[in-house]
Formats: sequence, C-alpha cells, structure tokens
Amino acid sequence: MAASRNRGVNEGIGDPTASSTPAFIEVSAALILGTEGLLITRRPRGSHLAGLWEFPGGKREKGETFAQGLVREIEEELGVEIEVEPWAYAEIEHRYPEKHVHLKFFRARIRSGIPRLLGCDEIAWAGKSELSSYSFPAADTALLAQLERDISFWIARDAREG
Repeated sequence: MAASRNRGVNEGIGDPTASSTPAFIEVSAALILGTEGLLITRRPRGSHLAGLWEFPGGKREKGETFAQGLVREIEEELGVEIEVEPWAYAEIEHRYPEKHVHLKFFRARIRSGIPRLLGCDEIAWAGKSELSSYSFPAADTALLAQLERDISFWIARDAREG
C-alpha cells in the first residue's frame, strides 16, 4: 500500500501541489507605434481572457530569447515581419489564480506586411487618449500607466529615428 502511494505522488497522482502550483509563463509583447497610435489586438474567443485587448505577442518557446519569440509570435498572429528594439521598454510580473506571467514589452516596428487577423479577433490603432477606453488584462495595468506618463514614447517614430 505504501509503495503504491509513493508511486502515485511521484507521478503527480494525489499530489496536492501538482494542481495548486500556478504555471509560470514567459511572454513578450510588441509596442508598435504607427501614425494612428499603438497597435492593439483583441484576444480570440475561447482563449484565456477572451475579448480583452492586449499588445500583440505571446509565449516564449524553449531556446528563444524574448525578442526572438516576439518576432515569431507577431508573424504567426498578424502576418507581419517586425524589427524589435534590443532592450525591453517595460518588464512586469503578474499573478493570475491559474498562472504567473513574466511579461517583457518591446518597442517594435513593422518591416513588411500589413497586420491581418490570423491569431486575434480584431485589430485597432489606439492613441494615447484612447487607450483607456479599451479593456485590457490586469497584467497590463502598470504598463498602461507608464505609457500615460511617458510623453517621449508618443513622439512620432520618424522624429526619433531622424
């Protein structure tokens, strides 16, 4: 009896910590500033936090840097090729009941293509004053506050690069 009980715990059967430990997920997201504002996407039906708006991106896969994962995710979700700045604009950790998320937000620009609805339900370009009218996940709250305060972020990309 004791042997079978130990075997079950080792296999995750009957182990109370197996289901109560939240998953740890590493995510990168793009802050793509265009002439009409920041590119945001609506999470698809049937997904975690469905219907909320977010900055496009996704989970980092094993062996990828955050930036490499972001380039891959944007290609998969929007069908565009992006160039990512080498350092994160913001880094946030957030705990949901079912998962612990480590997010890195990178400034990026579209190198080629036009965003399409491949992995999201809707696409919008939101200006600084418009962001507050969209419903975002709780994990994005600190970033939204930072973007509200950071006037330099909203300077036209052409002016920053010129």
